[in-house]
Amino acid sequence: MRKNTKSGKLTGLSEKSSDIILVILCTIILLIVAYPLYYVLVASVSNPYDVYAGKTFLLPSQFTLDGYKSVFADPGILLGLFNSFKYTIIGTVFSVVMLYLAAYPLSVKDLPGRKFFSIFFIITMYFGGGMVPTYLVVKETGLINSMWALFLPGGVAVGNLIIVRNFFENSIPKEMIEAANIDGASKWTTFIKIVVPLSRSIMAVMVVFSMVAYWNDWFTSMIYLPSPNKAPLPLVLRNILIKSSASASQASTISGGFAELNKMTEMIKFSSIIIAALPMLIIYPFVQKYFEKGFMAGAVKG
Repeated sequence: MRKNTKSGKLTGLSEKSSDIILVILCTIILLIVAYPLYYVLVASVSNPYDVYAGKTFLLPSQFTLDGYKSVFADPGILLGLFNSFKYTIIGTVFSVVMLYLAAYPLSVKDLPGRKFFSIFFIITMYFGGGMVPTYLVVKETGLINSMWALFLPGGVAVGNLIIVRNFFENSIPKEMIEAANIDGASKWTTFIKIVVPLSRSIMAVMVVFSMVAYWNDWFTSMIYLPSPNKAPLPLVLRNILIKSSASASQASTISGGFAELNKMTEMIKFSSIIIAALPMLIIYPFVQKYFEKGFMAGAVKG
């Protein structure tokens, strides 16, 4: 606290003190968030026994890349990587396009049935058919073993739809849309040439959300894509880890066979986490500026 010389009353912290406290808090939060990933990175290049013995708190112990070599030695890893990129790119484009096409009409105040459609979308947030009915629908529509089974059932996330709709309502200047209407622009022209260019920030947010969701999704692929040639990277890594664990459990304990295979299983486990997370960590810094701006602009204004 500091004293106001004119009134003699105590006021808040000085600006310098506030900055110091803010830096300390941000540093603590950064360590809490970043250290687990750093720990996994260190563990992936260390001897697993040293990891469990607590010898890799800050630096690797007995540096080795055997875990990464074992993962990339699998013949399906490159195909899985290609499939993940393909599903992520196509799914992200599809989801963002569907979000925009659904959110913009709902942001128009004079849209007939606007309230009905909004309630219809919101209901789906709380009530769903479940996995078995969804699987039957996908099966009957002939989408089993098709990548479109990953996109069509959940192409529009209602939570994201509400964020984009709020952005359109609060951040797109109504004067520009009215001016376009006066000049004779159609609804589609207004949407493409005015709304879309002015909403790049919220688009970046939706792109990040969709990319992370599609990149990390292995369960949907496991259900709808039985062909091994169509498995994405997370599913390939899961299968590698399962095979390694099975080999370790079946290995003979003679000459330390079990111990070595179990050691390799642990290294594969840590290496798989880094391989799966690395692409998203590389992409995020390029959209961070738009992500922060769009996420805040899409919030509800009080």
